[in-house]
Amino acid sequence: MATYQEFIQQNEDRDGVRFSWNLWPSSRLEATRLVVPVSCLFTPLKERPDLPPVQYEPVLCSRANCKAVLNPLCQVDFRAKIWACNFCFQRNPRGAPAPLIFLYVVDTCLEEEDLQALKESLQMSLSLLPPNSLVGLITFGRMVQVHELSCEGIAKSYVFRGTKDLSSKQIQEMLGLSKPGLCVVCLFIPRFLQPVHRVDMNLTDLLGELQRDPWPVPQGKRPLRSTGVALSVAVGLLEGTFPNTGARVMLFIGGPPTQGPGMVVGDELKTPIRSWHDIQKDNARHLKKATKYYEALANRSAVNGHSIDIYACALDQTGLLEMKCLSNLTGGHIVMGDSFNTSLFKQTFQRVFSKDYNGDFRMAFGGVLEVKTSRELKVCGAIGPCVSLHSKGSCVSENEMGIGGTSQWKVCSLSPSTTLGIYFEVVNQHNAPVPQGGRGAVQFVTQYQHSNTQRRIRVTTIARNWADAQSQIQHIESSFDQEASAVLMARLGVFRAESEEGPDVLRWLDRQLIRLCQKFGQFNKDDPASFRLSESLSLYPQFMFHLRRSPFLQVFNNSPDESSYYRHHFVRQDLTQSLIMIQPILYSYSFHGPPEPVLLDSSSILPDRILLMDTFFQLVIYHGETIAQWRKAGYQEMAEYENFKQLLQAPLDDAQEILQTRFPMPRYIDTEHGGSQARFLLSKVNPSQTHNNLYAWGQETGAPILTDDVSLQVFMDHLKKLAVSSST
Repeated sequence: MATYQEFIQQNEDRDGVRFSWNLWPSSRLEATRLVVPVSCLFTPLKERPDLPPVQYEPVLCSRANCKAVLNPLCQVDFRAKIWACNFCFQRNPRGAPAPLIFLYVVDTCLEEEDLQALKESLQMSLSLLPPNSLVGLITFGRMVQVHELSCEGIAKSYVFRGTKDLSSKQIQEMLGLSKPGLCVVCLFIPRFLQPVHRVDMNLTDLLGELQRDPWPVPQGKRPLRSTGVALSVAVGLLEGTFPNTGARVMLFIGGPPTQGPGMVVGDELKTPIRSWHDIQKDNARHLKKATKYYEALANRSAVNGHSIDIYACALDQTGLLEMKCLSNLTGGHIVMGDSFNTSLFKQTFQRVFSKDYNGDFRMAFGGVLEVKTSRELKVCGAIGPCVSLHSKGSCVSENEMGIGGTSQWKVCSLSPSTTLGIYFEVVNQHNAPVPQGGRGAVQFVTQYQHSNTQRRIRVTTIARNWADAQSQIQHIESSFDQEASAVLMARLGVFRAESEEGPDVLRWLDRQLIRLCQKFGQFNKDDPASFRLSESLSLYPQFMFHLRRSPFLQVFNNSPDESSYYRHHFVRQDLTQSLIMIQPILYSYSFHGPPEPVLLDSSSILPDRILLMDTFFQLVIYHGETIAQWRKAGYQEMAEYENFKQLLQAPLDDAQEILQTRFPMPRYIDTEHGGSQARFLLSKVNPSQTHNNLYAWGQETGAPILTDDVSLQVFMDHLKKLAVSSST
């Protein structure tokens, strides 16, 4: 008989679904008592090379308010040619593809070296686009220029003032896109958007000739950067010409918006860009207005199925906090780096255009996800790169979690790893539980434009058994997926952190953890030493410990832009990557054998070890004190120390494997004992040894951490005390 662990893995491999609970409580009250909601992580476009598309339209249930899709869980009467819908039990009798569009929006207020590197990356990307896709170019500094791409030998562009807010209608009129009696698409294609195969050479030359913004920048001033108007023009251009068609606006910025609508900071360098401290003191004068401006643009884009990527490369903040909604609501990418002239940007940008096993882009456009449930369940909401389509059907709960009040969401851009958290509630009251022996069902219907321009629908239908929470509580406990639950609760925490104070979010998470431990822990009242958790819950508290210390909830030591960047990636990655973000992986290399995973703990930091830590965003190679001394002495160059040379090389090779595949490419950090960048490792490990308890541990068991953070041991001791206390 398969274990729950095998069952969970098989279902993830087949369906791209991980549920918090794999047996469902039969009443609403019992579901509430389980603390972690019935919820799932769903990866709509999970790669399945063994799943060819069906070459006919999906067969829909004929009941008007159901329209679920025929699936393997339906009963089919082949003789009568009738199938029964497994959601509502209804018995049922048995256009021209649009091109992909890429619109580059390029900041020209860059240093010469940065601009040159960016131009080369953009030229390279043209060779990666499908020949029949349409491409366009908008550049901006103090002014905004929309470039015509059909003028052979003549550089012609339409110029907009960077300080004037324009409506979509005004933009279309100024670009000549709304003259009566003209076919918008016919007029449009030869001018601002052109098939790549037709303008490849022209656009390559045009990009090569791009100059830095010509307006002089006085000493002590920032360049005047009209990012808000440039984006407004891009959004207006696309919504007036290709609504509901797959399109990517790709924004490249080297600094914050400093003038016009959407400005984040003024042009005086003596006025620094807002910090968390400024925000907490309500001293960020442009924050609310700029955020509102970009949210309006993001919603307009999302309605039309257009996604917006932000590639921000600068040493200071660029305004991601205010602009994050552009990508968060449209499924676009956010890439953050120090310079366009780094391998981190260049390789990450190249990976945007990576291909799958069929040679197609790993990107889909204009997605709509609909969730249908059997009558015992309702949908509370979703957390991920999506917006609500405000579809209020019978399966929509009043109790909202994340983006709720709907059973349909728009996901303008998806990749095979895009993962949404979906949250449910059990409908049945305590005195009328779901009868035993039945199964509840959920159907995910994802409609999208494939990168080969076909419209596709992928249908994933899953079922789980109902269980009586009184007599079968141990079975329910065994069905708990602690990894998926940690990520689903973390997403709820991060979603709350966007609108609530940090300490309030931590208190909420702590309360949920204490309640879960009270429900499923085995203990004698008021005896912390007796507290035990079963194997299916044993790792959950440490996930919560590391989540509390993570950059998703702790803003200390991170700028507002960095916090926005980390949260952006956390709420869209799959389970494996999300767990790495919560609790980084640590490998130890020594002379004693192959690398081994070790505890993310200060006791793992030893003088004769090399550590490789993967936090998703960074790859840190840390050389222990002795190793660092030998390396400094150059032992690896001596023939008799070949094994030391191999030891130094091993973590580099392993890091390279991760660097070559991850999106976005992580920051690579090579450091050693006493090095300034050792802080990246020291801030992540559990501080089991600190400057306060060093003498209790002795000197040789690891590295003491200078911190006032509590250790996992202290955290667990507090948790046990609170869980067993008769007063909580």
